[in-house]
Amino acid sequence: MIGPVAKALRGGEPCVIFLGGAGLRRPALEAASRIAEATGARLLAETFPARHERGAGLPAVSRLAYLPEIAAGQLAEGRHLILAGARSPVSFFAYPGLPGSLAPAGCQVHVLAEPGDDVAGALASLADLTAAAVQPRLQPPGRPGLPAGELTAHTAAAVIGALLPEDAIVCDESATSSVSLPAATAGAPPHDWLTLTGGAIGQGLPLAAGAAIACPQRPVIALEADGSAMYTISALWTHAREQLDITSVIFSNRSYAILAMELDRVGAVASGDAARSLLSLSRPPLDFTALAAGMGVPASRASTAEELAAHLRRAFAEPGPHLIEAIIP
Repeated sequence: MIGPVAKALRGGEPCVIFLGGAGLRRPALEAASRIAEATGARLLAETFPARHERGAGLPAVSRLAYLPEIAAGQLAEGRHLILAGARSPVSFFAYPGLPGSLAPAGCQVHVLAEPGDDVAGALASLADLTAAAVQPRLQPPGRPGLPAGELTAHTAAAVIGALLPEDAIVCDESATSSVSLPAATAGAPPHDWLTLTGGAIGQGLPLAAGAAIACPQRPVIALEADGSAMYTISALWTHAREQLDITSVIFSNRSYAILAMELDRVGAVASGDAARSLLSLSRPPLDFTALAAGMGVPASRASTAEELAAHLRRAFAEPGPHLIEAIIP
């Protein structure tokens, strides 16, 4: 497929290279960036990559949006969609009145490499053909300044971006609290970002345990929504039992906010008190510091940006597991 893809890239029509799987590791990212620099193609990553190498010194690639209306806008101008380690994009859920396939009408889909193929090799060969003398564009170093005052999802993301350790592994299941995280961490030192690939709520804390066992020399940060955390909260006991170097940040908004959003989007509005109460985590309110302490994980609570920064610094400096409950609106 390299020949037809090269022809499409040289044809003058808007092209999107859609990266997934091994296409989001450094060799593939650098080859894809060379192609984009030479041809004007846009790079996009799948919405939930299993592992995305990112940060300063790596090509920056935005992810396809979770909401289909936004994702469709990202793809709207594309006349050629080139798949490199990713499948053709579809909406995460079936929403009334919205198409399942996100490839725009009239867009030709080209399969450069299937998810199980040598994605980096295919991209390198394509880069040698279309961008022989071109260098990749790399993300410059840059961190947000440490914010002060109220702790929100936005200020929490800025604190995390300002303090993220080099070579960290981030396990992200922060759901509705995640919107500001990609931009806040884009220029942080190189790190791996692991996401919720299958949509099964509760992956984050066990995923962090697996990452820490696989890479004991690297710091692991679990960014976890409070509702999602309750599905697999027992993973904290494993963090403590194995003394894993994991810092868990629980975004505590006292709600199953992602479920409320999805119910609303499919028209199943929780209008009554009984229905709304099923999406609340406040009757009784959960105490994640007590839950963590009961399973042997040192825990603290932050309700301001300054407190979150202080707790993160201490957790990153000390070996073993820590949990920070970040109280956000």
